[in-house]
Amino acid sequence: MKVDVEDVSTVKKIMHVEIPEKDVTRELDKAYKTLKTNAKIKGFRPGKVPLALLEKRFKKEMHEEVSGQLIQNSYGEALGRAELVPLGEPAIDRPDLEKGQPYRYSTTIEVRPPVGDLDLNGLKLKEKVHIVDDVEVETQLKMLQKRNAQLKSVDEDRPVRDKDVVIIDYEGFKDGKPLEPTRKTENFQVEIGSGRILEDFDKQLVGMEPDSTKELQVRFPDDYYNKDLAGLEVTFKVTLKEIKEEVLPELDDEFAKDLGEYETLDELKEAIRKDLEQRYKAESKRQLREDIIDKLIEQSDFELPEALVKGELAGVVREAQSLMAQRGMSLEQSGQTEEELSEKYLPMAERKVREYLLIEKVIDQEEITLTDEVLDEAYEEFAGALNQPVDTIKEFHNSSQEALDVFKQRTLEKQVIKHIIDMCDVETIEEGDS
Repeated sequence: MKVDVEDVSTVKKIMHVEIPEKDVTRELDKAYKTLKTNAKIKGFRPGKVPLALLEKRFKKEMHEEVSGQLIQNSYGEALGRAELVPLGEPAIDRPDLEKGQPYRYSTTIEVRPPVGDLDLNGLKLKEKVHIVDDVEVETQLKMLQKRNAQLKSVDEDRPVRDKDVVIIDYEGFKDGKPLEPTRKTENFQVEIGSGRILEDFDKQLVGMEPDSTKELQVRFPDDYYNKDLAGLEVTFKVTLKEIKEEVLPELDDEFAKDLGEYETLDELKEAIRKDLEQRYKAESKRQLREDIIDKLIEQSDFELPEALVKGELAGVVREAQSLMAQRGMSLEQSGQTEEELSEKYLPMAERKVREYLLIEKVIDQEEITLTDEVLDEAYEEFAGALNQPVDTIKEFHNSSQEALDVFKQRTLEKQVIKHIIDMCDVETIEEGDS
């Protein structure tokens, strides 16, 4: 077997394979022998059909079958001889097979690009540290208070005010006809001034009396997420059914106890402070990691394999659609197409692939390995974050090879970032400093 490789680019190769005529003949003979044993042709007993007749009747089918078998038998060995590790599925150029001739086929494949050595010493890195102040703690406390507020119907005879919660029925019309994207909706609940609905709609609810009906003229912004409504002037028929107002709980020790884990309000405040500190610390680590990746990208310029980008992009688009679904919105309702989503997230996918290849390079260059000790530490950290026993976390990952592989890869990537940080001087600055 002869194997030649044509370099189309650093990541795209065409592998030309030639299979000797003797191997072609052997496979053809084997295939026709099997066919002769099993073929049922009128006028001939099983196994007695002349080869010439079989070749005349079944030549096309047999040649396709044999060429496929030849490719299947030779492809792996050819890759090994060419020292190529393909990404994704190959594109195979599969010509017709000719009896008495060698069989030649070509396959276009993508491979990982060559990434040059990276200079990891002396990267100038900055890690931001945020000091949580009392104002932030109070802000979070008030958000907790609001989340635990109770809605109470307004008994007094008064119109809608800002911050009221109203229950309405509404329907949108264009040129006097019902508009599908704003079809009739009943018992819709919204807080005035919350930003959940268009400000133009929101403001016109203020002043309405219970059990009254009003027509609102609303213009949707030109950049509105639903393209079917963007830039439209819509008439809404709105009926106000009820006005409610929030009754906030007192911020005292009883409030803290009602949350289940605290005895005093001060304990709750301290827990809020620690939670904020953990969140800021996680964000600081994320930003430092992004800074490291940015500096690695600046050092290295290489071509990205289309197969890896496509695979990553498909995952990003699926995740975006999943987030929409969690918010009760379909792709169609968002006014976007899958092609538009793909175009939007392509730069993100390309960055992720570049990041992945750079991290692989660091692992290879610095000979970073994942030890049992490091893996156990990662299990401990993950179990603590989920507030679960370590054994439960280990059992889950050991029961799923896919989950275990993902966990190991992420842990190894964290080791890469830690290794780079340990090689550099990291300047610690308070957030907001220049």
